[in-house]
Amino acid sequence: MLSIEGLRKTYGDVVALDDCTFRAEPGRMLGFLGPNGAGKTTAMRAVFGLVEQDAGTITWRDAPIGFEQRQRFGYMPETRGLYPKMRIHDQLVYLGRLHGMSARAAGDEAEALLATFGLSERTRDPLEKLSHGNQQRVQLAAALINRPELLVLDEPFSGLDPIGVETMGQVLRERARDGAAVVFSSHQLDLVEDLCEDVAIIRQGYIVRQGEVDQIKDASPVRHLELELADGDVRQLGELSDRVVEQVGNRYRLMVPADLDIRPLMSGALATGQVRRFIYTTPSLSEIFLEAVA
Repeated sequence: MLSIEGLRKTYGDVVALDDCTFRAEPGRMLGFLGPNGAGKTTAMRAVFGLVEQDAGTITWRDAPIGFEQRQRFGYMPETRGLYPKMRIHDQLVYLGRLHGMSARAAGDEAEALLATFGLSERTRDPLEKLSHGNQQRVQLAAALINRPELLVLDEPFSGLDPIGVETMGQVLRERARDGAAVVFSSHQLDLVEDLCEDVAIIRQGYIVRQGEVDQIKDASPVRHLELELADGDVRQLGELSDRVVEQVGNRYRLMVPADLDIRPLMSGALATGQVRRFIYTTPSLSEIFLEAVA
């Protein structure tokens, strides 16, 4: 388990991290969320010793993190760090060797990863000859080359087309199923909600929400009610008409308290036969995020 406890980091008068505390479990994916400048990149860099914290601890499996542990980690930084003129296969092998792999093992893993990302015919090309999206794929392959037990990715889906997003998401799912702890930041919250079991939301260097995605959504004090009415007459909703937050044609979206019993209020509308569609659900992760960082 990756455990970050009470992390604090300042740059002069700027507080980048303020008692930042969260955990990432093996075999699970954690979405590390926050607005720009909230401290996500600083926390990720601290895991790899690229930032020296002012206070707090970072441990992996209850032990301090040193060179030996980082040999078994994978990192995809916000600022991509590959060699533009080096052939992509050669630099993946080189990076694997830096992680202690044999040349043969690194070569086999590089070939397998490049095949997964649809780049088998580009292995001898220098990185600079690839599109931005394909460079992104190679950067992820570099983070995966040593089959890490902890994978930390800073905005890994940035710039990818839908096919690239789907491929990368599938690779991350597979690595988590194999037992790796996966932590990644992203502003694509629908994607985080789809992929991650856990989230940690950071605001101004402090974690304001963390835990399992479903539990955080269930704990929300509001629920969403989506209705489609036959004739679009909002009066059919009775008292619920005051809770409409959005209308598109005959479709209405309402926000109601989680403890509100909507059955008596809906009975009249249902009795008229005007309700064509009815959905009652928790807020989306995007809505919980906006509320948490407001």
